[in-house]
Amino acid sequence: MTPDRPLADLTWLRVGGAATALFQPADRDDLREFLKAYRGDVFIMGVGSNLIVRDGGLDAVVIRLGRGFNGFSVDGTHVTCGPALLDAHAARKAADAGLDLTFLRTIPGAIGGAVAMNAGCYGSYIADVFVEATVVLRSGVVAVLSREELAFGYRQSALPAGAVIVEVVLEAPKGDPAELHRLMEDQLAKRDATQPTKERTAGSTFRNPAGFSSTGRADDSQDLKAWKVIDDAGMRGATLGGAQMSEKHPNFLINTGGASAAELEDLGELVRKKVFAHSGIELQWEVLRIGNR
Repeated sequence: MTPDRPLADLTWLRVGGAATALFQPADRDDLREFLKAYRGDVFIMGVGSNLIVRDGGLDAVVIRLGRGFNGFSVDGTHVTCGPALLDAHAARKAADAGLDLTFLRTIPGAIGGAVAMNAGCYGSYIADVFVEATVVLRSGVVAVLSREELAFGYRQSALPAGAVIVEVVLEAPKGDPAELHRLMEDQLAKRDATQPTKERTAGSTFRNPAGFSSTGRADDSQDLKAWKVIDDAGMRGATLGGAQMSEKHPNFLINTGGASAAELEDLGELVRKKVFAHSGIELQWEVLRIGNR
């Protein structure tokens, strides 16, 4: 346990104040015992890829899972992943085994966060391949949650408050390893050509206005893109202090160097205001914002 731990260096945007403490459990039992004993507020942090920690810090113990939670194994078409395993690594390891999780290759973050927010790309989502997740509840009790219990939606799930994912089972379609790796190389090239991958960002800033979970629903459509309504409102490249909406892809919020968390969040709110004034569309944040201003 590290008290008064600054969080900026643990986030991709490199901003934010300190947490009450940082706890990095060694294994599942260590995590379970901590949750049973500690009754204060906790925040479960992944790799910080989709997160703005506000400048005033966070009045909670941050739980961050590390090497003891990044396992990977294959049993037939079932893939078992630790929550700290990076999405990109899961995609590559699955491809080596002839299993198709290629949609995860370009998604920033780790498997635990991908489940919590039903991450997706290229029309595929975690919900499409999800079997079950083992979690440690806030009480310290271990439970196994099904797809139905997590009730996946567009960029969301019904993961219980304070629950920490410790293992995820996915079922992946079979594929040819060489072809799967070739497909991922194509996806990477497409991403690098259209997104500011060399900048400090947190991935897509806002949800697509017409997004739904890809679970076979008739209204599964993402025809209206957040970047398009931001662009139409004249906010491509907009700046506030060290914060900027990317010129390359206007749904990416960038720390150009020295931005505060407040500047990043305030620019995002200005974008929401301008988009609403221009089109009547109320953009919803995809990036999580936590802590005290």
